[in-house]
Amino acid sequence: MQFKYQAKDPNGNLREGIVVAENQNRAEALLGENGLIILDLALVQENIWSRVWPFGRSVPAKEMVLFSRQLSTLIGAQVPILQALRILQEQVTNENLREILGQIVNNVESGDSLSLSISRHPRVFGNVYVNVVHSGELSGSLDRSLNYLADQLEKDYDLNSKVRGAMVYPTFVLGALVLVGTIMFLFILPKLTDVLTEQGGSLPPVTVFLIGFTKFFQVYWWLLFLILFFAILGVRFYVNTIGGRYVWDRLKIKAPIFGDIFEKIYLARLSRNLSTLIVGGIPIIKALEITSELVNNVIYRDIILDAANKLSSGKTISSAFAGYPEIPKVVTQMIQVGEQSATLTGILQKLAAFYEKEVDGKIGNLTTLIEPIIILVLGLAVGILVAGILLPIYNLANSIQ
Repeated sequence: MQFKYQAKDPNGNLREGIVVAENQNRAEALLGENGLIILDLALVQENIWSRVWPFGRSVPAKEMVLFSRQLSTLIGAQVPILQALRILQEQVTNENLREILGQIVNNVESGDSLSLSISRHPRVFGNVYVNVVHSGELSGSLDRSLNYLADQLEKDYDLNSKVRGAMVYPTFVLGALVLVGTIMFLFILPKLTDVLTEQGGSLPPVTVFLIGFTKFFQVYWWLLFLILFFAILGVRFYVNTIGGRYVWDRLKIKAPIFGDIFEKIYLARLSRNLSTLIVGGIPIIKALEITSELVNNVIYRDIILDAANKLSSGKTISSAFAGYPEIPKVVTQMIQVGEQSATLTGILQKLAAFYEKEVDGKIGNLTTLIEPIIILVLGLAVGILVAGILLPIYNLANSIQ
């Protein structure tokens, strides 16, 4: 959530800006910890168009990994935060990030903390990033927090790259199929269907359908692409609503083939992030709250937050996670072993490594499975064209002879 604030700093100067936080209480705490006396704090209603429009002033994940890693190194080398930001501002190659860093430098010069300064740019620095940086500032371990963020961003980047890599081939084939189909329906099939129409007589149902669709596509091709465009925007808008996000995230873990992959991705994130945060000295309940945002699935987020509440009541982590169908029994059993043997972080790291390896194997199998499916789709498309167009023409040629 974004909140617009007006406040006074310790010198009595009026300050105003935007702060991003998961709720109003967290926004108030973040401003108060920066020495600001809040005069007004209001929730900013996000523009609907910005939520559904797929293009925006974002920063590539790889750039964020490099920025976090380099800032961590500079701060670890005792370089003052302001100087470190200025050095990176000159080095980054992404224009959006350079502009944002310029604004952050100005905010830090005015007396704001790094966490408050980056919170003004929610499209680049989300809640998790702000929270982890803020925790590092409070504990005096900002360099380790930034290094942790770089590690997590890099893991997410590598995982997303593998998924995108697996989808490159089918996406290319599908795009080529759409392009070739468009050319055929606009320029080639109309001439062939004219020949079939002129011959008269009865035509197969497939041929009648192709003739009708060809005539429709010639006139209303733009309407089909317009409907497709707004359908995509509509889906994006629905997914950005609270109810739509729950439906979408539930669908991702229940879908055939892909559901198992997504479930293992979320379990790997849960295990890896929780382990890293505990090693970093963050209290277990706070670590669970941060992890709930890092998993990036509202179903698992609610499970993890509910587990954090159960921990407040005196339960163990394993018992707090038990009973959820989304959390396999092997996970709760291994966590229980880790709690009993005081090796929880090591067990969580092993779980993360196991599920990450499982994801790699599933993605490899998915790539192998997609190839025959694409061949079948292409064969079906060719078969329809042969049955609907070429066979009637062949029969016509035989009848003329």
